[in-house]
Amino acid sequence: MPDEIPSKTMDKIMNNVIELVTMEELAEVMKKPDGHQPTAYIGFEPSGLMHIGQLTCVYKVRELIESGFKVTLLLADWHASINDKLGGDMKNIQRAGDYLRDVHAACGLPESDNMRFVFASEIVDKADYWEKVIRVAKGTSFARMKRAMSIMGRSEDEVGMDSSKFIYPAMQVADIFELGVDVALGGMDQRKAHMLARDIAPKLGMKKPIAMHTPLISALTGQNRMDPIAGKMSKSDPEAGITLHDSPDDVGRKLKKAFCPMEDANNPVMDIVRYLVFPFHDGMKIDRPEKFGGPIYYATFEELKAAYGRELHPQDLKKATAEYVNGLLEPIREYFRSNPENYRFVKNLRVTR
Repeated sequence: MPDEIPSKTMDKIMNNVIELVTMEELAEVMKKPDGHQPTAYIGFEPSGLMHIGQLTCVYKVRELIESGFKVTLLLADWHASINDKLGGDMKNIQRAGDYLRDVHAACGLPESDNMRFVFASEIVDKADYWEKVIRVAKGTSFARMKRAMSIMGRSEDEVGMDSSKFIYPAMQVADIFELGVDVALGGMDQRKAHMLARDIAPKLGMKKPIAMHTPLISALTGQNRMDPIAGKMSKSDPEAGITLHDSPDDVGRKLKKAFCPMEDANNPVMDIVRYLVFPFHDGMKIDRPEKFGGPIYYATFEELKAAYGRELHPQDLKKATAEYVNGLLEPIREYFRSNPENYRFVKNLRVTR
């Protein structure tokens, strides 16, 4: 850990970060003279109701701001249209973008001096933006662009649907260059775009972004477990994920039937515990019936993982996890009880992939 950066600040920056490329570059950004505020960006496709798997990124934005960063959240409306979200209807997509503003406000991240929301529509009108897109495309092989399709939540086999899909990775890299940020933030599913930006930046004379990646939380069904990107929680299968608006009963019901075998600690419930409970709580308490040992407390995820399948039964873990998830979601539910308009609009839209 760089000596120049206070350990508490670095701990907060690195909380729930599973890859940083590179620490040395981050240290250089953080120790620049007074007057330089480090900057970061993250992009979200407005495409429907958010689920708890996306909270790792939302909370990371909050922690970066608390650590002195200025963050731009790109509401990627053009990207969502290319990706056939919400039927490609830009009016609906942009309303879903307004819903994303609400989600961040509900998580303590309203628009402010250190937190700004920008629709992709606001930057694509610039001629030099499209120059960047073309230069990125010209500097990237067809094969690499095709491999980067996973950033859209699609496999390489799906790109034959229409050729606009090939523009998407080049646009995402151009977004980073256009915004001129120090850090590109996203889940591990965004890694290929971020690494492409890092690789091509010197060729184009652009600032090389630091790549910061948060973990992916698995779908509750445990499907595609060998492929974290294909197997991540998504909004396309309501029963495989927990939305930010699920009721306490729905959260309990979904977790009760979640894939969580006693003999395998690598499962979706443990993902939630690892990435949404321990990073934001002082340990984890699990209430068990007295006949099964009574309440038990784990100070670290490693302690809990070691006990799983031995003194800790999956059903007790599921019940406790539901209580913690509901604790995270209650302030969000409360916000939307007072600000329901955009949520109701998006809820009634037909969600596609």
